[in-house]
Amino acid sequence: MRTLIVSIALMAGVTGCDTGTGAPGPKAQPTAPRVTASPTGHSSTVAKIRSRGVLNCAIHTGQIGMSFLDARGQWRGLFADYCRALAAAVLGDPDKVRFLPVASNKRFTVVQTGEADVLSRTTTWTLTRDAELGLNFAGILYYDGQSFLVPKRLGIRGPGDLDGATICISKGTTSELNTADYFLRNGLSFRPVVYEHPEEAKLAFFAGRCDAMTTDAYTLTTIRLSDAERPEEYEVLPEFLTREPLGPVVRSDDEQWFDISKWVLNVLIAAEEQGITQANVTELRRTTRDPEIQRMLGVIPGFGRALGLREDWAYRAILGVGNYGELHARYVKPLGVERGYNKLYRDGGLLYPLPMR
Repeated sequence: MRTLIVSIALMAGVTGCDTGTGAPGPKAQPTAPRVTASPTGHSSTVAKIRSRGVLNCAIHTGQIGMSFLDARGQWRGLFADYCRALAAAVLGDPDKVRFLPVASNKRFTVVQTGEADVLSRTTTWTLTRDAELGLNFAGILYYDGQSFLVPKRLGIRGPGDLDGATICISKGTTSELNTADYFLRNGLSFRPVVYEHPEEAKLAFFAGRCDAMTTDAYTLTTIRLSDAERPEEYEVLPEFLTREPLGPVVRSDDEQWFDISKWVLNVLIAAEEQGITQANVTELRRTTRDPEIQRMLGVIPGFGRALGLREDWAYRAILGVGNYGELHARYVKPLGVERGYNKLYRDGGLLYPLPMR
């Protein structure tokens, strides 16, 4: 949805042979042989990934900071690197990912049909999506909230000032229902202008066809920075209509794959809490006496066997992309977006790793 006119020199390429730390990384090795059948009778997702030798990851068509093409034509971003961590855990190599850019109104279909092993783009975890689509959310990778992008010249200070306004909205997003609910709840009215594709909504807004544009605040921030001819003439309203927990999605018919997707996400958060980084994970694995870290990194066996992976799956995931804090600093902070809710719980945020035991 974004055109990348914000230039960010963020990240050197991460491969199985070059970790970006100056030290050679481990070569990919065969993973543990656990193969199960899903309840539908299909072979497991892990078996399919191993057979094809690549993880199929559905991502945003272009969202700076989350999933975007860098100067070398490689997909980067917080949600893209989550898939790299998955590939490192399952295949031993963070570069064994096939990225599949998909529009918002097609994103669930590619997972339901098995075209994608995982959907990793800014997708809100809701009851209906979780319960009715045959999908599971693996966790929350980014906490956001819905807001509005408005021209400063209109003098709009909050959503209440948009009574009677024309609002650009993308089809197939939670923003449609959230906006309608907010205006109805507060006795206000608005005129929705719904577009099939987010790019159309964005172009319409900057062409002056709408008084405001609504979606998640992070997305609006990047739109203002990268697509407005004069960013200083626009602002994202600070008040949130909703809380938007965004996370990766997998099919609900494969418990093993759901577990792996869930715990790979968790280990990125746990690594930050434990002070484990892409630069020090190899040394820590060799020298630490902390039993929790030893279990996490596979020095003490058990976690790998439980998931049907090699014992060093978490070590490879961290070595491949770094911890959550490193990912945020690499991709999101350079845009001027502070961590906010996405800090660790101990630091006043909402990120709280599950126990690694």
